[in-house]
Amino acid sequence: MLKGANRDIAIFLAKLLGYFAVWYLFYEMWILPDGRLDAFLSVNIVDVAGGILTLFGVDLFFDYRVLGIPGTAGVIIVNGCNGLEAIGLFVGFVMAYPGDNIKRALFLPMGILMIYLINVFRIVVLVLLQYYHPQSFDFAHDYSTSAIFYLAIFGMWVVWINYGGAMRKSS
Repeated sequence: MLKGANRDIAIFLAKLLGYFAVWYLFYEMWILPDGRLDAFLSVNIVDVAGGILTLFGVDLFFDYRVLGIPGTAGVIIVNGCNGLEAIGLFVGFVMAYPGDNIKRALFLPMGILMIYLINVFRIVVLVLLQYYHPQSFDFAHDYSTSAIFYLAIFGMWVVWINYGGAMRKSS
């Protein structure tokens, strides 16, 4: 039988796997096939990223889930790139780690907003890279922007652990 910190870690991991299993099934069986939430989020990200770029005087084209600068193919926001799965990941980490439920209720919307804003920034960067530095687009898309995205999620989880979470002290 596990004792102290090992038991707490095992409970956390079990909860985490449970949340991920529920999220995966919910997403794969209802959200993804329905498509409306993914489409809404993708189009919204295109609109907001396009608004930011337009604010800075960048000439753009919009086409549903595609945003680009004339002369490029544009960046398409597909399911999996709109941040919805990452939001599920973030929520799972925060829900699985013990803490005050009032703090959790305040922290989750803030974290979801941060993930959304990071993703909007990621799309802005990708649109600019595709036009101004096309040779680095694939690397940025496949590695660096995703790494930044997931590092931010991990960073917010660390914030939750330190300021909102309350792991039981082991004896």
